[in-house]
Amino acid sequence: MTASKTEHNPAELVTVKVVTRHLPEHLPSDSDKFAFAYQITVINNNTYDVKLTHRYWLVTDANGKQTEVSGEGVVGKKPIITPGESFQYTSGSVIDTAVGTMQGYYDMTAADGESFKVQIAPFRLALPNIIH
Repeated sequence: MTASKTEHNPAELVTVKVVTRHLPEHLPSDSDKFAFAYQITVINNNTYDVKLTHRYWLVTDANGKQTEVSGEGVVGKKPIITPGESFQYTSGSVIDTAVGTMQGYYDMTAADGESFKVQIAPFRLALPNIIH
């Protein structure tokens, strides 16, 4: 029997990898804020195209301050990711503390029009060597 799309959740076959880095050069030296870049790689392990249509982020700093970010696509694009391929982009966040977290989800659409959510596990924004 051949596996069809309806036999699994398409979100289970989309992988999201995150790499973060501190960007001290992006703020004035006297700033009391902290800038971070995050590079996201979205990998489609399904046997059909998927389209990233919307993003949602919850950014939390070490003081518990939460900021929600929501919008169409990512970095001005709504990429279609073909089977076995990936889409990579870099964006950034500015927070009030040297450590914080981000988490969220992508709304995506399968080739047949079915919508699904891909959860993005919490990841840390932190100055290098601040957490041992």
